[in-house]
Amino acid sequence: MIVRPQQHWFIRLFVWHGSVLQKIYSRLLLNVALSISVIFFLPWYETLGIKLTIAPFSILGVAIAIFLGFRNSVCYARFNEARTLWGQLAITQRSFLRETKSLLGENRSHIRSFVNLQIAFCHALRLTLRKRPVEETLKKFLTAEELQWVMKSHAPCNRILLLMGEWLADKRKQGLISDVVWSSLNHHLNDLSAVSGGCERIANTPLPFAYTLILHRTVYLFCIMLPFALVTDLHYMTPFLSVFVSYTFISLDTLAEELEEPFGTEDNDLPLDAICNTIERDLQDMDEREELPEKLRPNRHYQLS
Repeated sequence: MIVRPQQHWFIRLFVWHGSVLQKIYSRLLLNVALSISVIFFLPWYETLGIKLTIAPFSILGVAIAIFLGFRNSVCYARFNEARTLWGQLAITQRSFLRETKSLLGENRSHIRSFVNLQIAFCHALRLTLRKRPVEETLKKFLTAEELQWVMKSHAPCNRILLLMGEWLADKRKQGLISDVVWSSLNHHLNDLSAVSGGCERIANTPLPFAYTLILHRTVYLFCIMLPFALVTDLHYMTPFLSVFVSYTFISLDTLAEELEEPFGTEDNDLPLDAICNTIERDLQDMDEREELPEKLRPNRHYQLS
């Protein structure tokens, strides 16, 4: 995610990092080259007796803009839901630990392993969503026996939830937690499971491919044919207007692709590393540990991973 401070409007016109220009500049250069070629071959083009007018492109451009706006709204809704789920994860983790520490009273020495399980859960969810190996990270928070058992599963997050449930059940058997309190704490486990399931639903259910493909093809065909409609009226101004319109449509199409998968590592994806870092710092601080992990900050390009 790009975390950029407020800047003057003129400076923002030339921002590179955080925009989609890094992805689409080669396509825009091809559009400029095509526009220049059309100008060069204009005399031959006119002899063919074929003349494209701006009228159909105006109607098609409005239709494409509406569908691009709709698609971006749908993709942003996925991004916003993912952001809400991770916010709920942070709230649930803090509340879970606060209630557990309060209820255990003088037996807070038992809490460290539970804190480690909570931290392991959020890291396992982050790495699973980003399709990365989890074992190396979980080594820091789980015992060798716990790690071996978790890694046997194709769903490490579920196994960690089971470990947290077993930890609560053990404290219940010891008489440290009453049945009523155990039921209340178990709701937090259900909330963590709901967050995990919601994130998996977003990650594993993309937008219908045919819908995305139709819009993608239409945008590029529009941008390819646009110079032929502009050249007879605009001549040498054709590349400027053509690349401007193409930039608008192609950038919106590219931005929708990024927002559709909010758990990645691109500029406009959620900063899962930073969120997990914040949760880890908060939980360890609540556990009164002296040394906390260093807070993650945006890099020199204002990107927070």
